[in-house]
Amino acid sequence: MASLAGIFLRTAHSARRAALRWAGGVAGWLLVSGFAAPVQVGSPAGQPSASVAATGELTPASRRAYAEVLKLRLGPARELLRVELSSTPKSPSPLLVANCIDFAELILTQDATRYEAAEDAQEARLAVLDKLPASALRDYARAEITLHLGLSQLLFKHVVMGGYHLRSGYHQMQDVVKRYPSFLPARKTLGICQFAVGSLPEGYHWLLSLLGLTADSNDGLKNLALAAAQPHDFQTESQIYLSLIREGYYKKPEEALRLAEHLHAQQPDNLLFSYLLISINKRQHHGEAALAAFRARPTGAGYQPVSYLRHMAADLLLYQGDYAASERENLAFLREYKGLHYRKDAAFKLYLAAWLGGAPPAAVARYRAQINEPGPTDVEEDNYAQHYYHEAQALNPILTRARLQTDGGYNQQALATLRTFRVTPNTLWRDRIEEPYRRARAFQGLGRLDSAWFYFERTQSVAGPKAPYYFAPQAALQQGYLAQEAGKKAQARFYFEKALHYPWHEYKNSTDAKATLALRELK
Repeated sequence: MASLAGIFLRTAHSARRAALRWAGGVAGWLLVSGFAAPVQVGSPAGQPSASVAATGELTPASRRAYAEVLKLRLGPARELLRVELSSTPKSPSPLLVANCIDFAELILTQDATRYEAAEDAQEARLAVLDKLPASALRDYARAEITLHLGLSQLLFKHVVMGGYHLRSGYHQMQDVVKRYPSFLPARKTLGICQFAVGSLPEGYHWLLSLLGLTADSNDGLKNLALAAAQPHDFQTESQIYLSLIREGYYKKPEEALRLAEHLHAQQPDNLLFSYLLISINKRQHHGEAALAAFRARPTGAGYQPVSYLRHMAADLLLYQGDYAASERENLAFLREYKGLHYRKDAAFKLYLAAWLGGAPPAAVARYRAQINEPGPTDVEEDNYAQHYYHEAQALNPILTRARLQTDGGYNQQALATLRTFRVTPNTLWRDRIEEPYRRARAFQGLGRLDSAWFYFERTQSVAGPKAPYYFAPQAALQQGYLAQEAGKKAQARFYFEKALHYPWHEYKNSTDAKATLALRELK
């Protein structure tokens, strides 16, 4: 019995890690769940016409409410749906949008006290949908809400039921596409599911077999591209998904950045579009632009608080070297945030800000100790923080500053910082590997690709094939991208395969997923 229980717990833990890997943090949870909505605002309120029912469009009131959800104005969105929901719904539309409101609130707050009520509401909406006449929108709403339910359950550790509902929602969405092949919203969500399943690293294939899930990530991209190219209620959402996948997995950030800038310019009062602009600029090492977008974000009555934005701002301020401001933002994040994820990462960043900022030793030690407080390590940032704590090796202040500077796009400053680094007989092996890697990333950010290539090679030669750090596999991955951009397919394949062959490291899941997708693209 003990061994069976152990197997079950390991399986459940891996399943939850896979789901969180699929969702990819707060942004992924929002986007993968069908949260985003169309940019355009609908026509005046009224009952759905025959054409609305036939085409599967949202009703006018639901469309206006969905536009408010998109702005993260959840209270006003609920008010706009009140009349449609006050009587027995005749359309699936308000049920779908009402579920998006509750789900967005649950995911943004990650407040466990809201979970049971949200789950009950989701199941009640599914029961009402079962009684409505079959249609493209009815069947789509049922599949979408089932996926929401599964993601909610997995987030709050109800692994078995969460896995069941994710599997059920996925298969339901496949059936919707088969039954209504021209209904583009279903292709959008199916495309996301297919890409998520098809892009999971080999280490999770046992889980997919257990759940009976198979998919080709290329089929997912095709469905998403189809949904992004033609007008429908969820076209903008489809475009966001597609651009983020191309940015995150295929090193094609320009499309995502252009789209985020366009959406933000079109709706500067839209908090979700501000979030997209901040996060894309942050990932692309445009620290100043990301910080400017954070400071210009819409605030005020009606907007759902997004605590995670403060955590992002704390990172950006850390890159800039404003350690006191970074500390304030992360402390505010920890006060306001109700969830469990990113707390270890916030404690690690508080430790860095205190240590690099010259805080008293007691404060530095206190923040470091907070990393080891009970909490999950499902997301890679928390896993990295916990690994740092257990490794119990002091960080090098020069390399740490250089890392933060390159993360923020301050590449000249990073190279100046690295020029002060000196290798001594006491220099840790980890630091000997990291130093050329930091130089490579700084040169890469400056567009000096020959120098970047040289230092990526040096990183791997110093590390050898078995170093348990992410520097060498990431160097190989970046060389694969550089060779791919230069049209050298054989060389790119060599480095992507090399990235996959490194042993465990802190970012192995995401590195392996990117290398695997890049190899498929080369074919």
